[in-house]
Amino acid sequence: MNKTNKTDLITKLSPKLKSATSIVFVNFAGLSVGLQQKLKLELKAIGSDMTVVKNTLIKLAGKEAGLADEVLTDEVLSGQTALIMTEGDSVAPIQVLGKFVKENQVPNFKVGIIDGKFQGKEALLKISTLPTKEVLYSQVVGSLMSPMYGLVGTLNGNMQKLLYILKGVSTRG
Repeated sequence: MNKTNKTDLITKLSPKLKSATSIVFVNFAGLSVGLQQKLKLELKAIGSDMTVVKNTLIKLAGKEAGLADEVLTDEVLSGQTALIMTEGDSVAPIQVLGKFVKENQVPNFKVGIIDGKFQGKEALLKISTLPTKEVLYSQVVGSLMSPMYGLVGTLNGNMQKLLYILKGVSTRG
């Protein structure tokens, strides 16, 4: 890749890094081409993108985009690095990655930035096991509704008891 192509790549990558709601750095060593294509399709389905770029170019584009220095260290940017970026739901690509890693044992999380906050490997692994937003919403609604269902059940029970008493009194008299 010549110098012009490299500067063009940095120019295109930098705004993507700036506007992303989440950026996850993964080591994709051991990921076959077929699995890589499968992962890209799964990520694309949720509005995310997987990009493989040389570590030096990631570092230059990251500095231009104003990424945190802790993300652009030589330790993070070593080996085979891929960027998973999204401008939508910041947790969805991490969950897709977590499921994919569970099934295929690759790729490996390095670090990430979620909603502007640095996340280490352990934090990314924890986030990847969380339920989706929709499931969490339904759990919250269920928790909020359960006392109301209990109240309705109690009130219905008392009404039924009253009806049994009235019915018993009416058959006697």
